[in-house]
Amino acid sequence: MKKTTIIILLIILASFALAFYFYPQMPDKMASHWNAQGQVDDYMSKCWGLFLMPLISLGLFILFLLIPIIDPLKKNIEKFRKYFDWFIVLIIAFLFYIYLLTIFWNFGYKFDMGMMMIPAIAVLFYFIGIMLKHARRNWFIGIRTPWTLSNDIVWDKTHQLGSKLFKISAIIALFGMIFSKYAIWIAIIPILASVIYIIIYSYFAYKKDSP
Repeated sequence: MKKTTIIILLIILASFALAFYFYPQMPDKMASHWNAQGQVDDYMSKCWGLFLMPLISLGLFILFLLIPIIDPLKKNIEKFRKYFDWFIVLIIAFLFYIYLLTIFWNFGYKFDMGMMMIPAIAVLFYFIGIMLKHARRNWFIGIRTPWTLSNDIVWDKTHQLGSKLFKISAIIALFGMIFSKYAIWIAIIPILASVIYIIIYSYFAYKKDSP
């Protein structure tokens, strides 16, 4: 069994263990969503509040396991599989981190949820940038537009650019820790702008490199 798989399974098992352990101690209604100002704006029952995230993590893990099996271009995924495997670890760890924040909040500790999420978002964006640099054409992972999927050259050019933009967005996101009032927007706006630009870029790259 791969080291990454063991880490993921341990995180998921830990999340379920925490759900069972904290179930008797949680309020009947748990805070489950925070707005951009860090204020709670939604609640759910403690059953869903404690078990939904572990179930989502388990479901995502199973989906990620299937992707390299069902993709028609699975051989290309194998070329950057180690980066994809660590991406899965980071996604599951990211969800676990959010899960821990939710438990602590509902246990009585109050903090700025947006501020606490910024470092994790930055790390996730930066690693996505690393993975994009090594990604090869496939149907599930990476910047999948009609133009990148139709041309290896366009795929490579688009992903090299995407790698840089995701890394830059990760660094910009960290400024949210300084300007706490706008933390979430500082993290989200650059990445949304990058994604839009990358999609447009892939179209023009295709027009340029296709006969």
